[in-house]
Amino acid sequence: MGGAGDLHYQRQGSGEPLVLIHGIGSRHGVWRPVVEQLALEREVFAIDLPGFAESPALPSGTPSSVLTLTDAVEAWIRAMGLDRPHVAGNSLGGAIALELARRNAVRSAAALSPAGFWIAIENTYARFVLKTARSLGRRARPLAPTLAHSKLARGLLAGPFVAHPSRLDPDEALLDLAAFLDGPAFDETLDRTRKYYFANGHELRVPVTIAWGTRDYLLLPQQARRARRLLPDARHVSLRGCGHMPMGDDPKQVLDVLLSH
Repeated sequence: MGGAGDLHYQRQGSGEPLVLIHGIGSRHGVWRPVVEQLALEREVFAIDLPGFAESPALPSGTPSSVLTLTDAVEAWIRAMGLDRPHVAGNSLGGAIALELARRNAVRSAAALSPAGFWIAIENTYARFVLKTARSLGRRARPLAPTLAHSKLARGLLAGPFVAHPSRLDPDEALLDLAAFLDGPAFDETLDRTRKYYFANGHELRVPVTIAWGTRDYLLLPQQARRARRLLPDARHVSLRGCGHMPMGDDPKQVLDVLLSH
């Protein structure tokens, strides 16, 4: 574990650097199912975004949006002395990965169900699901230690985000829940996603991979078709049987995407 450039991170392995970026309300630990194998071939940095998990929020007066979070990650990359690392992100982290690619700040970018390829009604739906899940999570929090060890309860709480909740580790699920409920940047970041839409894919000059779970119930799979239109030169992959956060649903498919990228 470490901290530099005001971001908390986990570092493991050796080889070409690979930065992993989580989604909204999440934390670096969501990459746990794939980090060990990635670290056999890459020097892996799994970070906590500003205002989430163990990273402090952005400076007072700085809005928390896709672009300002991208600024923070880009500054962290410079502070760490990383020379155009590879980057991979999920959801909000996927949008940040693509924005870093737009800035030519990274060598390549892989985005798993990235935000920004929605239409307005899908954007509204995703924000509603996240707000509802957070409200339910807060009500259930006193029972969280018990619920985390119940496959049924994990399915109810995590169903919108993963296709196979029973595969979640109960202890990790508790840490994920704490990050989801406690992140001070959650509300503002979620609100500001209303105005974020990915555009101008021609500006991305580095290799890009877009991967989408076929059972993504948060950012629906039809958004993958828009990604194909907006990024026709990217590699596009369907993650069969995976949900919005595919790392735990099928680590092998995610590893194949990230290591063949």
